[in-house]
Amino acid sequence: MRRLPFRRHLDRLPSGLPVVTIEMPHLHSVSVVMFAKVGSRYERPRDNGLSHFLEHMLFRGTTALPDAYRLSHAIEAIGGTLYAETGRDYSLYQVNLHPDSLRDGVELFGEIFSRPVFADIDVERRVILEEMSEDLDEHGRFVQIDDLARGAAFAGNALAQRIIGPKENVERFSDADLRRHFAHAYGSANTVLCLAGAVQRSRILPVVERAFAAAPRGKRLVSRPPGPPRGPELILTRHASSQTQMQILFRTFGERDPDYPALLMLSRVIDDGMSTRLHRRLIDELGLAYHVSGAGEHFHDTGLYELDGAAAHENVPAFLAEALGVLTQMRDEAPSSEELDKAKRRYRWDLEASFDEPDAMAGWWGGTELFGGPVGYEEKLARIQAVTPAAVRAVAQRIFRRERLTVACVGMTRPDSRRKLSRILDDALPS
Repeated sequence: MRRLPFRRHLDRLPSGLPVVTIEMPHLHSVSVVMFAKVGSRYERPRDNGLSHFLEHMLFRGTTALPDAYRLSHAIEAIGGTLYAETGRDYSLYQVNLHPDSLRDGVELFGEIFSRPVFADIDVERRVILEEMSEDLDEHGRFVQIDDLARGAAFAGNALAQRIIGPKENVERFSDADLRRHFAHAYGSANTVLCLAGAVQRSRILPVVERAFAAAPRGKRLVSRPPGPPRGPELILTRHASSQTQMQILFRTFGERDPDYPALLMLSRVIDDGMSTRLHRRLIDELGLAYHVSGAGEHFHDTGLYELDGAAAHENVPAFLAEALGVLTQMRDEAPSSEELDKAKRRYRWDLEASFDEPDAMAGWWGGTELFGGPVGYEEKLARIQAVTPAAVRAVAQRIFRRERLTVACVGMTRPDSRRKLSRILDDALPS
């Protein structure tokens, strides 16, 4: 068994907060990351967008640093920059630090997640409304293709909701809403703190315990899985642009499914560089696009395989037909042993490259703690090495099906586009 260049520890504070420490003594920085199991999939329609709004407001100051400037200055003075993002099923807050600044950074994180003040809510509301306007064209038409596609693919489930929420919610959210959501979702029962890099667990754990002594306990949030897919769905949105954006989505399954390793290999056989099938066919052979990509978006209980790109408006039918052809070929023919072996090697190399990236290690060992715990290096490799060409073909047959499909196009669609594109779908994926 290979000796790994890190040690991972899991501790729980008296409050119940899980603390994951990943000692990587060969590095010269530390990532401090707070993961929260919160996002649009855990929100009722009336609260949709509240997780994203709260993410913004946690930058707005604490009891000791009561405005956005003083909080940002304190973090930047120790060499860090606070970064945050909200997804459909998580939020994260991260700062990368020199090891000499780690103690101060942990204390600042404890302040943010124990004593936020939610200052200047109306100023931040204006910022978010400006962010929302980026998703509209000059006529006020909604053209954000990720949200259009996912709204159709997960129709009837909270995963269909926009992360940023609807405008009327953002305009209505109050200080009381923020405090309610923070108390409910940001307690130790629903968060994980991770420290990855040049850190020593024995030295930093007492600092973490003191810094987070006042953090709320909260409640662990749960989500409802989406119902069975009901495709195909074809979403056409007119937008005056030089190209048409396209997303081709297939509903998949969650990370705990036994077929998940084969799904990862299927994705890499289709698109993992310029010598794989998607780039070779659509770009090298046909010149239908400048850029095209295929990848998965995975949740613990469901997921999507997403192929996206952009093409000249007149090339959209050909792009769709050829892209679906690449995918459906995987159902008919197993990949060659050479293709699969290359995908496995590249997977292993990417996995081992994370040993030099504290951010990646924090996501691997800390973020997954929200959803049942991580899978270790040896087990990940063993699962991938067990994947056969026949298993890749079987998973393609399982997911590249008509009822699992959503196609979204945003661009200068023609009046007859729906009929023409529907016919392509019928030819590629007959009932």
